[in-house]
Amino acid sequence: MNKRTAFFATIGLIASVVVAQAEQITVTSWGGTYQDGQRKTYFEPFADKTGIKVIEETYSGELAKIKAQVDTNNVTWDVVDVDSNMIVTGCDDGLFEVLDYGKIADKSKFVDGAATDCAVGTIVVSTVGAFDTTVLKEAPKTVADFFDVEKIPGKRGMWKRPYVNLEWALIADGVPAKEVYKILSTPEGINRAFAKLETLKGNVVWWESGAQPAQLLADKEVVMTTAWSGRIQTAISTEKKPFEIMWDAQALDFNFWAIPRGTKNIDDAYKFIAFASDAAVMAKQSEFSAYGPANNDAVALIPAERAQTLPTNPSHMQNPLVYDAKFWAENGEALTKRFNNWLAQ
Repeated sequence: MNKRTAFFATIGLIASVVVAQAEQITVTSWGGTYQDGQRKTYFEPFADKTGIKVIEETYSGELAKIKAQVDTNNVTWDVVDVDSNMIVTGCDDGLFEVLDYGKIADKSKFVDGAATDCAVGTIVVSTVGAFDTTVLKEAPKTVADFFDVEKIPGKRGMWKRPYVNLEWALIADGVPAKEVYKILSTPEGINRAFAKLETLKGNVVWWESGAQPAQLLADKEVVMTTAWSGRIQTAISTEKKPFEIMWDAQALDFNFWAIPRGTKNIDDAYKFIAFASDAAVMAKQSEFSAYGPANNDAVALIPAERAQTLPTNPSHMQNPLVYDAKFWAENGEALTKRFNNWLAQ
């Protein structure tokens, strides 16, 4: 082989390596059955359609791992599934790319709160009320019913955190869901929320893990409980428990796709998020989980029987509370301290 031939062979080899490297992205998510569903819904179909292979990583929501990559200019994760609290902090700290929705989808297609500057929603999760139909013959319909121990006697299960409890206390006290954070941002609103919680204090069994609410209902320790909707729906669908969900003022929260700032594969990262944000694609995830799709158009593409079990079903979206992660990022420490002091009294 002469020098000229060797030169062009080397150039060709380098080019082929560059092309090969460009034809894969790394997507990081939470593992378990959740990521198993993402693989079937997003990762494998995206690779089949585009030829861009998805390399999977898992983590437990450690923002520090993303920060370390960005700070050292060694970004190896191209797309990350993040929660709402991570987005508030990560976007403020410049850890995620500011998204160009012209490369993704129409922002108006998403559930309110699911399309932010730095991240686009993938699933909708929900905190709801739940009860055992063999215990309560007349179904509670509102958050006010949840707080009314005279109308519906018995213990309530509630998460041993201030989140959602304070919001629901204000709603039970007559505050419209859309005005909750405006009221809760004032000292008077905080006092009002704690005063309403006080009316339930002697009738609460506090839970600390997501598996507990369904067990509290099954053991007849409570007549109603707050719970994560997916957990209750699994108990209904898989375990055939006689539970029912009360959707009034369900507290909606999201998981999002975000792009760590500085990825070398940003164009392919955008292609992946655009693919994953398509309504027809997103609708398929409901086959693998009880989470709702963040794209409103996806709901109509889900079989009616399955759609009825999801937070994003239109019949469940009449009076939602959209969780405000920014409010809790700014006020969570102080309110948690007050909540814990209140519990100890």
